[in-house]
Amino acid sequence: MSYSEDRSVWFAGQGLWQHVPVTEWADWSWQLKNRLTKLEDLERYMVLTPEERAGVLLAGSKLAMSITPYFFNLIDRQNPNCPIRLQMIPRAGEGQLHVEEMLDSLGEDEHSPVPGLVHRYPDRVLFLVTDRCASYCRYCTRSRLVSNAQDYNFHPEYEQGLRYIESHPEIRDVLLSGGDPLLLSDRKLDHLLGRLRAIKHVEFIRIGSRIPVFLPQRITPELCEVFKKHGPVWMSIHVNHPREATAELKDACERLSFAGVPLGNQSVLLKGVNDDDEIMKALVHRLLRMRVRPYYLYQMDLITGGSHFKVDVRKGMEIIQALRGHTTGYSVPQYVIDAPGGGGKVPINPDYVEKITDDEVVFKNYEGRTFRYPLTATPVQASGEAEQRPAKLHVELHG
Repeated sequence: MSYSEDRSVWFAGQGLWQHVPVTEWADWSWQLKNRLTKLEDLERYMVLTPEERAGVLLAGSKLAMSITPYFFNLIDRQNPNCPIRLQMIPRAGEGQLHVEEMLDSLGEDEHSPVPGLVHRYPDRVLFLVTDRCASYCRYCTRSRLVSNAQDYNFHPEYEQGLRYIESHPEIRDVLLSGGDPLLLSDRKLDHLLGRLRAIKHVEFIRIGSRIPVFLPQRITPELCEVFKKHGPVWMSIHVNHPREATAELKDACERLSFAGVPLGNQSVLLKGVNDDDEIMKALVHRLLRMRVRPYYLYQMDLITGGSHFKVDVRKGMEIIQALRGHTTGYSVPQYVIDAPGGGGKVPINPDYVEKITDDEVVFKNYEGRTFRYPLTATPVQASGEAEQRPAKLHVELHG
């Protein structure tokens, strides 16, 4: 059965951790303390391929391995090509470097006026508030920074960042990221959001987080109260495959939605994970049923050691074409390339427009049919059949 035909929602449950009391399993701090971070942790539960084993041994010097017990339950331990397994378990390919790859692929350091703050766009900033995540994606854009495996020694400078925002009235939009901001305590998040809300020219606060996906237990009533207090706080979560759209994630998204947090999703196009029309369609449909609007589909950034995940851009355009017109517009994300070196996000769309002249736009619809949209206004001539048209218009407008 294809994912597009399967409308069920996967329930992760406790799986291999049935012996753990439910109260502990539901405690996000227990999940963090019991993450799988070492080779022996994985080999206790599964047989690794030689490529995976070599990748785990390499991870300590590139990007640490960390998988929450909850998310590990989604891995098909019998299938080396499981889409969750591909995302979370290191492979030897991470050690293969290519000329076009970059340590800081988006040029964030170049656009950082103070440590931990990226000011690339005129009216908004990216505020990096931590270098830690609950689990580490093997295609991470900030693999140089998060987990500190590469000895980057990043330390968030909250006060410097806040002072910079306060002194730049053109900044109306602040995106909290990292690492993952939801790993901060409720108290720290409350303080940080409160400080931002006190800055009069800051209109829009966003959070980028994969915590709801890796650690839905973190979305507690207490955390939701923090968001209610400082709302609206917008949140972009990160789901790449329908298998990640679990009942637990659905519950977490509903708690966030009922707390007044508008939710969007950002996916990364990854080889063997979601580079398939039907898988992507199943994903976006599940997201909408969870109150999450598909927002971006990213072409993978040119990170070091990420070539084994790379998908041809033409495939990404094909996926968007397979969605447009074949499902509701709400479920069609914007396909973008974050321009290497810091150029910002650039939309990459299928070529629907055939030509534009002074007189008209000629374009195709989702079915491939050609249509014309006139750009000039041509008066109706008072002769022949055309003579009847103004009368009809007159009735429609004034009748």
